[in-house]
Amino acid sequence: MDKTIKRINELAAIKKTRPLTNEEEAEKKELYAIYLKAIRGNLEAQLGQIHVLNDDGEEVPLKRKSTLKN
Repeated sequence: MDKTIKRINELAAIKKTRPLTNEEEAEKKELYAIYLKAIRGNLEAQLGQIHVLNDDGEEVPLKRKSTLKN
């Protein structure tokens, strides 16, 4: 993941000095997709560890309320 973030930052620095080539733009999109997938996976794992107490005092796992549409 460190290499991915480093390369994303390199491309961002390049973009400040000149437009990205088509290949660099495609690489940037691919790297962002990888990065976001990892972030979402980590968040889902963390949320999966959360339990809440219902009104009866019973501990139940946190449930997804609805599915987000992208």
